[in-house]
Amino acid sequence: EGLPEGTLRLTFEGAAGQSFGAFCVPGMHLRLVGEANDYVGKGMSGGEIVVVPPPPLHRESWRHVIVGNTVLYGATGGVLFAAGRAGERFAVRNSGAVAVVEGAGDHCCEYMTGGVVVVLGPVGRNFGAGMTGGRAYVLDEAGVLDRQVNRESVETGPLTEQEAEELRDLLVRYHEATGSHRAYSLLRRWRLVALQFRAVRPRSAVEAMVPGAVRPVPTARPAR
Repeated sequence: EGLPEGTLRLTFEGAAGQSFGAFCVPGMHLRLVGEANDYVGKGMSGGEIVVVPPPPLHRESWRHVIVGNTVLYGATGGVLFAAGRAGERFAVRNSGAVAVVEGAGDHCCEYMTGGVVVVLGPVGRNFGAGMTGGRAYVLDEAGVLDRQVNRESVETGPLTEQEAEELRDLLVRYHEATGSHRAYSLLRRWRLVALQFRAVRPRSAVEAMVPGAVRPVPTARPAR
């Protein structure tokens, strides 16, 4: 069951090695000011991991890689907020964690079965290969996401009203936790930005939807 909420709060500075925050449980809050290597949050079942760059890189965090490859491998719960880009195989085999990152490499959300992943920037090839559950939201400013996803496993489409609301709430939480300039800018332009996000859904989930249930959102609640 983990620990009572707020039991353990740890702050680190510098470069973390492999498996920072692996097997994190409820009641743990880990904050890293710096960068981390591969396997951040591996097998985590709860708690929260926040990774932010040092102040000189904060304003353009989305341009820099802040966590390595295979982040959130096999995670079953918890939250990861990373103010920067991730390497390859982000959220591979994720089955319940919630994550926000500002870009990702190849094979993002590979074999994902649950949870929510938000990418506030470009992604690499083969997105969603073998994805059977959960959902992902990708900011597709260049309009190229359809060429990056694994079409055998997933489909992309505009946000439903419920998805837009969930995404905006996550962005607010992410900005509060990281101070991300990227998130702040997106929230200020939310009416336009909401139309640039694409939902990535497993084909099995799309086939189970009621016809007409997925509707684009022409307008959305403005940022507070």
